[in-house]
Amino acid sequence: MSIAEQTEPVTGPAISFQDVHAAAERLRGVAHRTPVMTSKTLNDLTGATVYLKVETFQRIGAFKFRGAYNAIAALDPDTRARGVVTNSSGNHAQAVALSAKLFAVPATIVMPNDAPPAKVAATRGYGAEIVFYDRYSGDRVAIANQVAADLGATVIPPYDHPHVMAGNGTTALELLEEVGELDLLLVCLGGGGLLSGCATVAKTLYPNIDVWGVEPAAGDDWAQSYAAGKRLPLTSVPRTIADGQQTEAPGLLTWPTVRPLVKGIVTVTDNEIRDTMQLLFERMKLVVEPSGASALTALTTRKVDGRGKRVGVTISGGNIGIEGFCRIISQRDQE
Repeated sequence: MSIAEQTEPVTGPAISFQDVHAAAERLRGVAHRTPVMTSKTLNDLTGATVYLKVETFQRIGAFKFRGAYNAIAALDPDTRARGVVTNSSGNHAQAVALSAKLFAVPATIVMPNDAPPAKVAATRGYGAEIVFYDRYSGDRVAIANQVAADLGATVIPPYDHPHVMAGNGTTALELLEEVGELDLLLVCLGGGGLLSGCATVAKTLYPNIDVWGVEPAAGDDWAQSYAAGKRLPLTSVPRTIADGQQTEAPGLLTWPTVRPLVKGIVTVTDNEIRDTMQLLFERMKLVVEPSGASALTALTTRKVDGRGKRVGVTISGGNIGIEGFCRIISQRDQE
């Protein structure tokens, strides 16, 4: 049974502000404190004062290191020594692989066979074993659980795990410590691991802030679920250039954590994401993968109107090779 098919009731938030603070202590001196960047061009384009939290400069090139390391660090030493397993299209894979390497424990990663080559190579480079599957026919969760059972290892899910969620929330904690109160916070959204942590921090520190989740239009599981007031799984894996956001349903833990904290969920098209990737490359000299550009896309397209407001945006990752970047930018489809 995939996570999209699971229906066990979960009520209330899975994490607290204190959990994020505990994660920050575990990550201190290990994770990078990534830069907050601004751009007059971006401000003029959006009419907002924009602060980009650039997680492309995080270890492994994405925010995912925060959650993965926190989850593995929280394991008791005997459990951790038996190794860890996860399923991921790339960024969480690299995050678990590097975190396991730092603790000198084995890691096995279940990855789709169409995962970006740059992410596969990096995961192998950190010393992890890889088990491939077909994302459009295989059940990644079931495969990961079976691998873990065979090895006696612990599964570190890519988003639906309290320590992963709390670790990811340190992204917003650092941003708000640096820039102070914001009117809006835009966060990219796949399974909800980043949004759940960031929304928990933002609404605790500044109750009047509006937090928005942003996902690809091709995979609008969160937008549909938010509108319906309950988790609604998609019938198939979404096909989008934003491979890090190809989830089929909100997480069992992230959903009840996120839903009461966010102003709403908006969607952006692949072509709109391409435009943002190009904008960031040409005007700010940032190489950003599609998933990493989606939150800003909601602002540049005014699907979230930031005019006259102070706006924080997560730039969640930059793990994309030069060939993939050029191909994605050049292959505009008809949407």
